[in-house]
Amino acid sequence: MDDPTLIILMYFIIPIWFLAGIVDWFCHRRSNISGTSGAKESFIHLLMFAEVGIPLFMVLIFEVNSLIIAISIVLFFVHEATAMWDVSYAVTKRRVGPIEQHVHSFLEMIPLLALVLVVGRHWPHFTALFGIGGIPADFALQLKEDPLPTWYLVTVLLVALALEFVPYLEELMRGLKDKNQANSGKSNGTRGTGDTNVTPVSDAEAEAASPYATSVAGEEDPGVALEELVESRNGVIPITKKR
Repeated sequence: MDDPTLIILMYFIIPIWFLAGIVDWFCHRRSNISGTSGAKESFIHLLMFAEVGIPLFMVLIFEVNSLIIAISIVLFFVHEATAMWDVSYAVTKRRVGPIEQHVHSFLEMIPLLALVLVVGRHWPHFTALFGIGGIPADFALQLKEDPLPTWYLVTVLLVALALEFVPYLEELMRGLKDKNQANSGKSNGTRGTGDTNVTPVSDAEAEAASPYATSVAGEEDPGVALEELVESRNGVIPITKKR
């Protein structure tokens, strides 16, 4: 194995993706995702996991040709659109702090970096998509003639399940549980037992605290602005930074 791009993909890009994913999960848990944005955002996270996981699995198992590259390109853009949906929804419900925002930058750029490296390694199949080059576009799905080591494939699969799929599935189940408890509390005339003691923020107020507008407290971090807004609605005087 003397191809540096393959080594980078196997031992740098994929581990960094796993690390960023589990850090993002901890950020969600710290911001009380189950009691704020809830199961809807967790479902979006699982959707993004699939949008990245499918091309990753195909690149690891099948011969990379025009079909694999085309699927990877399409799912990359779908992933970007889903990421915009995720953030647009999340900032209206919970704090999206600076660490989580920084982690998001990794989770958005890692698939692009991986895609660029794959395209670079299989340039003729990429150009064939546009009718350029000396070979026709190959849309056959076939296993690798020279497969990756079995130990590596098993390790990647197990780590992906343990650090990505299972934690985000737990996040989804936790959100559904809190939602059911909140609904049960409403039907009984009580607040429920979940983490639902967060004062709802109106769409207009949350939009002002989003990354796409000036924050309501003049803070550079929109998550801090949203947190101060929630505290003020709960009768707590927010602590602002000295200028």
